[in-house]
Amino acid sequence: MKKASVYTRTGDKGTTGLYTGERIAKNSMRVEAYGNVDEITSALGLARVTATRDDIRETILELEKKLSSLMADLASINLSEPYIKESDVKEIESMIDDYDSMLEPLSNFLLPGNTLAEAALDMARTSTRRAERQLLRLAAQEDVNPNVLIYINRVSDLCFIMGRVESEIGNK
Repeated sequence: MKKASVYTRTGDKGTTGLYTGERIAKNSMRVEAYGNVDEITSALGLARVTATRDDIRETILELEKKLSSLMADLASINLSEPYIKESDVKEIESMIDDYDSMLEPLSNFLLPGNTLAEAALDMARTSTRRAERQLLRLAAQEDVNPNVLIYINRVSDLCFIMGRVESEIGNK
């Protein structure tokens, strides 16, 4: 069996295929939005390999998997069933609450860089904020699953809290 090539030539004229089969411009707001989410996944991969805590590494891996579903949601038009659901929002909120319960209340602004993992998680957090802004621009023009908007907002919160856990508690 012949191995498939990495290049397909189907995007050579500036279009790309969505998950649901439609072709759209590579510079469309939708492609920009899921491209930004792809960057979050890469930043999270870096955070995962630098994390000192097993629970943080496991949470990041689950988050990376969920972001793949979120990208599929964004790379689809007229889905009969969205990939990101209200239950996903509740699940990530539970993760945030669990990590937050480990920490003392925040009393000052934080500067990233106390640990490598915390700095990587902060990069993921800021990438998430940029992706969220792009998603809001997209949602102003096209239909976007409202749970995607909520979920991406929670991702940045989770990155912030996990960064604090890595920095303040570490591998204790």
